Order: sequence, then structure tokens, then C-alpha cells
Amino acid sequence: MDDRTIMEDLLTAVKSTADLYLHGTVESATPAVHNAMDGRLGDTLAMQSEIYGRMAQMGWYPSEQAPQAKIDAARQKFSGCC
Repeated sequence: MDDRTIMEDLLTAVKSTADLYLHGTVESATPAVHNAMDGRLGDTLAMQSEIYGRMAQMGWYPSEQAPQAKIDAARQKFSGCC
């Protein structure tokens, strides 16, 4: 297994873990459970960000800039909703 595949698998696992902590935070029955889940969610999101950053540095998670026209159209579409 190469490094890219390992990082992709790790990122997938961390994203799944973040999803579990998010639902645990939202559905928690007590403030103590909420705080515990929320803390782990923050830790997990920080880990996800670090993994993504390293993958992007290696060119394994490329992203492209959205055209300004599409950004403006989305902003206009949703400007009155909130």
C-alpha cells in the first residue's frame, strides 16, 4: 500500500469519526456528554484539517478556485434566506 492510499484511507476514517461525534454532540442527553462529544469533535476536525493539508501539499487532494461568476450567483441566490 502506498502513502497516498494510506492517507486517503486515514482521511476517510477521520471524516467518518467526525460524523459520529457530530451526531453524538447533537443527540447528547446531558451537558457533560455534549461537552465530551463536542471536544472530541473539535479534535477530530483538527486532525482532518491536518491530513487534508498534508495531502494537498503532496498534490493528492487538488482543489480549484470556483469562477467568480458562480460565487456571485450562489451569493445572490441565498442572500435572502438567512
